[in-house]
Amino acid sequence: MVKYIHFKNPTSTEIEETLKKIPKSPGVCFFIDIINSTDIKYTTEVWQWGKKLNNTFNFISFLNDLPNNVVKGIGDELMLFIPDDDLKAKSSYNNYLSLLEEIYATIDNIKNYPVKDVFLNCKVAIHYCTEVYNISFFKNANDYYGQDIDLTARLMAKAKANRIVLSEKFYAKVNNDVATLNIQKSQTCLKHLSDKYMEDFKGVPVPTEFRVIDV
Repeated sequence: MVKYIHFKNPTSTEIEETLKKIPKSPGVCFFIDIINSTDIKYTTEVWQWGKKLNNTFNFISFLNDLPNNVVKGIGDELMLFIPDDDLKAKSSYNNYLSLLEEIYATIDNIKNYPVKDVFLNCKVAIHYCTEVYNISFFKNANDYYGQDIDLTARLMAKAKANRIVLSEKFYAKVNNDVATLNIQKSQTCLKHLSDKYMEDFKGVPVPTEFRVIDV
């Protein structure tokens, strides 16, 4: 449950004691961004670009299954966070592999939809987080903060249209599911997985390992 952080005395030690007691909330964070959503606002009318945005958001079916996990939206980019306990309790996709497969299928369906100019393409970055806390600095708002949330946002720099960027930490979770479920990678979207990349992201003190899946 989210902890509201609001202390008016900037020198109070109460806030420090409160924050020290907040447990970490491991889970999956991902950002999904709609491509060219700014450009089309300058080249088309609201009834045109608004329709495409509506169609795209409605077609991202897992958003309907995860309404409580949509944390925030910035323009046409969404941040979702699914705590491990929440993911395990889902009926449709309750492990890391099935979540990745659902994201892949959604992007694939948008990209290959038989009618042109109905949707806008998307890009995704996804990371398994351990350094994250369910806190909010605004009343009645659910939010998550921590270095792994920031890292997920950094991974978006490596995303482009119809691409999923996944951290090596998230891939390890997916790989465990593959082994547990005794599934061949060739039967999953992992058959499109790239080799491992490494990048030094701004503000992150150690190199980050990641892979990409181009849909």
